[in-house]
Amino acid sequence: MPHTVHGLVPILATPFLPDGALDLPSLRRLTEFQLESGVDGVAVFGMASENFALTAAERAVILREVTGVVAGAVPVVAGVSATSTVTALEQVAAAEGADALMVLAPYLVKPGAAQLVEFYATIAAAGTEVMVQDAPGATGVTMPVPLIVELAKLPGVTSVKVEAPPTAQKVAAVVDAVDADFAVLGGQNAQFCLAEYAGGGVGTMPACEFPDLLAPVLADWSAGRHAGARAAFTRLLPLILCGLQQGIAWAVHKEVLVRRGIIAHATVRSPAATPSRATLTELDAVLADLAMPPAPGVSR
Repeated sequence: MPHTVHGLVPILATPFLPDGALDLPSLRRLTEFQLESGVDGVAVFGMASENFALTAAERAVILREVTGVVAGAVPVVAGVSATSTVTALEQVAAAEGADALMVLAPYLVKPGAAQLVEFYATIAAAGTEVMVQDAPGATGVTMPVPLIVELAKLPGVTSVKVEAPPTAQKVAAVVDAVDADFAVLGGQNAQFCLAEYAGGGVGTMPACEFPDLLAPVLADWSAGRHAGARAAFTRLLPLILCGLQQGIAWAVHKEVLVRRGIIAHATVRSPAATPSRATLTELDAVLADLAMPPAPGVSR
């Protein structure tokens, strides 16, 4: 494919120690886990990474560690989430080593359509392949299908991640409107990924605690074994929904990773919140129903 980003590309959590410092051994194990699970790429600095709570210095360390573990085996996508063109370009310049950039629209002062075209053209001109992140829930910036079509024509803009509900409907509409070599992916923790694939989507970018369970589902779907894929996906849905709870989603992802032995601590940074005891009890019940297997191939 002419675009770099497609298939299963989880957004990595950012593991912290109890005192809030980066937990690099856990980050390396988490990255190894993705590779052993058969992912098609990994992403850092997405919403599921607590990108809102990372310093510029920490972003540099995280990208260096992840690209070092990946060692070219799959593409590494770096998120860019800034409030202006100049601050976005600062993040782009610091993302050396990433294979592609997942770029949010500026979100504090809402840009118009013409400003968005200019913004993405400027970011793409910096030289790294760009994915447009259509996430109005996070930014308050809407991107109608005709606007995405205009963005898809920009040199260096090769894909879009659709997170505007109803996602499957919008994925299909964008696929119908853009050239065949422009990749359309979904997000929202993969909750509608099969419907998005049915509409022509070529990838999904969920959180990172269940890639070993989702990869076989997507493989079955791509091979035409749709009934089996739907059955396996239905079993996963309670866990997927647990990871979509506003305010605590980051902690839920990490609680699962801790229970699977992949990261050491479920620490999150404010304003992310921790789950209640009742929520954790329900999460444990969901995991028990899934008979969640040990994480494959993670060296400790």
